[in-house]
Amino acid sequence: MNNPYFSKKQSVHAKNGVVATSEGLASQAGLEILKKGGNAVDAAVATAAALTVVEPTSNGIGSDCFAIIYFNNKLHGLNSSGYSSNNISIDKLKALGYKKMPVSGVIPITVPGTPKGWARLIEKFGNLSLIEVLSPAIKLAEEGFIISETVGCYFERAIKAYKARNKGPQFNQFFKVFTKDGVSYKTGDLFKSQYHADTLRNIGETNSDSFYKGEIANKIVNFMEKYNGYIDKQDLVEYDSEFVEPISVNYKGYDIYEIPPNGQGITALMALNLLRDETLIFGDVITYHKQIEAIKIAFSDTFKYVTDPLFMKMNPDFLISNEYIKLRKKDIGNKAKLHKSIDYKKSGTVYLATADKDGNMVSFIQSNYMGFGSGIVIDGTGIAMQNRGHTFSLDETHHNKLEPRKRTLHTIIPGFMMKDNLPIGPFGVMGGFMQPQGHLQVLMNMIDFNMDPQSALDAPRFRWDEGLKVAVESSFDKNVSKELLKLEHQIFTEKESGGFGRGQIIIKKKDRYVAGTETRCDGLIAYY
Repeated sequence: MNNPYFSKKQSVHAKNGVVATSEGLASQAGLEILKKGGNAVDAAVATAAALTVVEPTSNGIGSDCFAIIYFNNKLHGLNSSGYSSNNISIDKLKALGYKKMPVSGVIPITVPGTPKGWARLIEKFGNLSLIEVLSPAIKLAEEGFIISETVGCYFERAIKAYKARNKGPQFNQFFKVFTKDGVSYKTGDLFKSQYHADTLRNIGETNSDSFYKGEIANKIVNFMEKYNGYIDKQDLVEYDSEFVEPISVNYKGYDIYEIPPNGQGITALMALNLLRDETLIFGDVITYHKQIEAIKIAFSDTFKYVTDPLFMKMNPDFLISNEYIKLRKKDIGNKAKLHKSIDYKKSGTVYLATADKDGNMVSFIQSNYMGFGSGIVIDGTGIAMQNRGHTFSLDETHHNKLEPRKRTLHTIIPGFMMKDNLPIGPFGVMGGFMQPQGHLQVLMNMIDFNMDPQSALDAPRFRWDEGLKVAVESSFDKNVSKELLKLEHQIFTEKESGGFGRGQIIIKKKDRYVAGTETRCDGLIAYY
């Protein structure tokens, strides 16, 4: 089949190594490490650390992260998402008057997993030390950089929102670090942070130990005690990342891998499974209809059953089983539906990709959640803390209810594609609950519609939001939108493309890599 959609931007072809992510300086940081003798894992951590500096509107040192690593001909998974404090509970929050988890402040903060994740990856796979790998990010933080168009836009948008909702002394450090005396940074401004540089250096020199049981840990605990937070010394000391087996489905001859729950990668696999026997045509209204319905069905069960696997009441394998397909595929009808989960007892962000000259590849994602995260920056560190705990429920009957030392349902998901036990490459689309929808669409663009990586990323996207509501990009075919309306989908067009995710893809060929980067932001591929 010929490629039915051609991007104005061409995929990049690389001989030795490649780094693809949403911000050019971060991609260059990863390439610098490759050229110094680092491998794809070293480059991934270097890029991730640089992104905490140059794209703080999406992630930070106080983030969580996940990765799928193809190394020495074997696939590995890393879950470095943090758990809730051992001291927090639904009863305690309800006693304070909360009916749902707040967005901001110390309460929704879970233990950040990113520093430990960086260290564990370098220990297991790296050629270089953690401090060597973090050096480009440290330099960027110390010397400063000019804020790019996309990051500048998100800076201004975030600061406006944070000023409106984040009141009180606990937020003072955030505005000290991320504004100019209360005025938002914007595109073209110079941004630098010695706090950030010093913290990254401390993490690198101690192999992340300072963050969990040293100087940085003490600062986190002191902040929590000062502002009635819940994370304490033991929560930090006892935290560790976890290497996990990626889960997969076979979609039309390709093995698609995701990280198992507590992430939502399983959602993409569920939807792919529901469509694996369908003949799909690019730009066809029935194809879009089936994609949307499959995503809605998958999310209906994700939101009911997926959480920390230690707390799940169902085996996640069931959700990607043939039995699940038999039960759910019949729910894809000729018109849009409101799909609800089934009681099966009666019937379960920044993204980057790297590759090196030896064939090792990494799919890596990290995020604070909702922009800068909780609005909390730990005094004297520059660390913006995530607010992942916001997705916990305070309903005692909910599968993802708040409990001590529990990892919540996570939105960030890296993906990886194999075929006949050989690596095809890493892919990812960041952006909240758009992520599995983005995975579904870019994978089908490549597998079903024969698109190259750049075209697969640039093709117009849809996004299911809730109920029958489906957003489409302004570049989406208007005639198809009209036909979807006839099928009772509630279609609306968003002029801005920021809500449709930002992705990267690297594909391995026999003699080279072929890579695509997101044109909905300031994405850049660095290669040699």
